[in-house]
Amino acid sequence: MDRAQRRRSLREDAVNLPNLLTMLRIVLIPVALYLIIEGTPRASFYAAMVYAISAITDFLDGWIARRQGLVSVLGKFLDPLADKLLVASSLIAMVAMHRVPAWAVIIIIARELSITSLRVIAMSEGVTIAAGQGGKEKAALQMVAVFMLMIHHRFDVDFGLFRTEQVDFNAIGVVLLYLSVFFAITSAGEYLKLFADAVENKDKRLSETDGSPLD
Repeated sequence: MDRAQRRRSLREDAVNLPNLLTMLRIVLIPVALYLIIEGTPRASFYAAMVYAISAITDFLDGWIARRQGLVSVLGKFLDPLADKLLVASSLIAMVAMHRVPAWAVIIIIARELSITSLRVIAMSEGVTIAAGQGGKEKAALQMVAVFMLMIHHRFDVDFGLFRTEQVDFNAIGVVLLYLSVFFAITSAGEYLKLFADAVENKDKRLSETDGSPLD
C-alpha cells in the first residue's frame, strides 16, 4: 500500500504544472543545440530566444510551485538539473564553434560539479548549504553571458533618438562569461567555508549532547 501510494505521488508530481514546465526546458535543450550548431545569424537569434523561453519558464515553475504548494522532491531534482544541462551543453557546443575559450567553460563545469558534490555530502551529514550572494551573482552573469554568446553575431541595435549602433554580442558575452568565472571561483570558496562551518557547528552540537549526561 505504501509503495503504491509513493508511485501515485510520484506520478502526480510528474504531471503538475511546475514540473511540466521544467521538463519543457529539458526538451528544449536539443532545439537550442541544433540552432547553435546551425550557426547562421537567424538560427543564433532563435537559439537565444529558446534560451530566453527556458529562463522565463525557470522563473515561472518556481513561482507557481511556491504559490500553489506544489514543491516536490522531483521538482527539486529536475529544476537545477535542467538549468545545468542547458548551460553546460550550450557552452560545450559554443566551445566547439570557437565562440568561447575552453578553459573558462572547464572552470565553470568543474565548479558546478564540485559544488553539487559538496551539497550532496552536506545533505548526507544533515547539513543544508544555502546559496550565497556570490553564487547568485554568478548565476545572473552566466545567464546573460550565455544569452549574448548564443546571439553571437553583430546586429544593428536601435538605441533611440535615431541612433543605431552595431553591437558585437559575442564580445559582450565573453566579457560577462569571464566575470561569471570570477564569481564562480570566489563563490566556490564561500560554499567551502559555509560547509566547513556547518560541519564544525554540527560536530560541536553533537559533542555537547554526548557530553551532557556526564556533567
